[in-house]
Amino acid sequence: MWKPDRQSSTPLYQQIANDLQSKIIDGVYPPGSPLPSERKLAEQFGVNRSTVVLAYSELRSLGFIESQPGSKTLVSPYKWNDEANRTPEWHRYAKSGGFLPNLPFLRRIREEVVRNSSLIDFASGKLSADLSPVQEINRILQSTEYNPGQGADNNQGFLPLREALALFLRRHRDIHTSASSILVTSGSQQSLYLITQCLLSPGDAIAVETPSFTHSLSMFQSAGLRMYRLPVDEYGVRPESIRQLHKKHRIKMLFVNPNFQNPTGTLLSSDRKKQLLETASELGLPIVEDDPLSLTAFETNVPPPIKAEDAASSTLYIGSFSKIAAAGLRIGWIVAPHSVIQRLVDAKRQMDMGFSIIPQQIAAKYIESPHFIPHIEHLRKELIRKRNRLAAALDQEMNGLVRFNLPIGGLHLWCKIIPKVNDGKLLDAALRQGAAFVPGSVYGAESGFMRLTYAHPKFEDITPGVSRLASALREVLE
Repeated sequence: MWKPDRQSSTPLYQQIANDLQSKIIDGVYPPGSPLPSERKLAEQFGVNRSTVVLAYSELRSLGFIESQPGSKTLVSPYKWNDEANRTPEWHRYAKSGGFLPNLPFLRRIREEVVRNSSLIDFASGKLSADLSPVQEINRILQSTEYNPGQGADNNQGFLPLREALALFLRRHRDIHTSASSILVTSGSQQSLYLITQCLLSPGDAIAVETPSFTHSLSMFQSAGLRMYRLPVDEYGVRPESIRQLHKKHRIKMLFVNPNFQNPTGTLLSSDRKKQLLETASELGLPIVEDDPLSLTAFETNVPPPIKAEDAASSTLYIGSFSKIAAAGLRIGWIVAPHSVIQRLVDAKRQMDMGFSIIPQQIAAKYIESPHFIPHIEHLRKELIRKRNRLAAALDQEMNGLVRFNLPIGGLHLWCKIIPKVNDGKLLDAALRQGAAFVPGSVYGAESGFMRLTYAHPKFEDITPGVSRLASALREVLE
């Protein structure tokens, strides 16, 4: 009997939908005949019922099956009577196109997080609700008057927000810029997308950190870029390989996340920042600096960005509020030379014609409010508390099984699993135990690493979550 292949890159629900579709076409299930119940099919295939629900939903959207509340699911009696009215095979279209889907591990994690409300989630990169300034944002929202015409024609972003960002960057990041050199985006990911689409071409070579943020990696692949590795160790990216990569592969751009890097949490040392900037300036290489986490520094001194020391204007600076304030606002920005900003604004206008003015208004008021700095200070204290709880739990529950360096900022802890282990098997076991993490191989690392985000789970869930991870690891090792 056919069974879905758990090692395949095709999601389980899609495999089941494809199998049922073939059987309907071949007449195994004739028009008007009943299909097995969701529960029975889940037991037959050894999957969650929610997976079968998704498979049936896919077949229903294609017109192969139909159902009514409280009744059986039936093969459509009309599907094959009129060949002129056949529904397009949408699942085949969904496999086409140049924009690559998320990695199977990430889809598996997301499906399980949605399905299982009791799951302890170390995988999400978002702040927990108690770390967001909900009350302050709500008060600003209630006092904000909506003017449907205000700022709607400015795709560069709401001018008061750009002015507030320029002041914020000068005060807190030592970056001296103006509103005209800032583009407001819906987050760091859109900023990176605009840069890859507007300033690079398919086949261009870029240098990226290894390991590196997974969504950026898949986006670079979708853009047809050739990626070359910049290794990361406990002091951040190692810049000495840049010159060799440029000579051998004609690198056109560097992508770095120097402060509390995602996923490793490392901080690029000041000497390496200087070396990186000097090398890039000498070679005429642009640097794209993604810097969403600097203000989470647990020590008094917030690490400076590369951009602050960039006298040659080699750096495109990307920032975001989603990791330090409210993820739902979706506010990011790019600081770049005016000619680059205008090129990106033109592309953004073609993409979305500008996004809602309301979150931009809220962000502008919040940055300038007396609540912003106290929130950052509170955030740091809570992140330290959560980081320490996670480290203590790992030492207690997984002593001798994992190795890690304690991060001094950011949201993530990067673990090396000491015994040799298969990422997929460990993830499956962890999800069965009720805990989620992101395997290191998703970020381009070798198998046997995992990223644990301590910012997202509740404080009281961290120790039980690590206990579940420890049980999963021991299960796989046994």
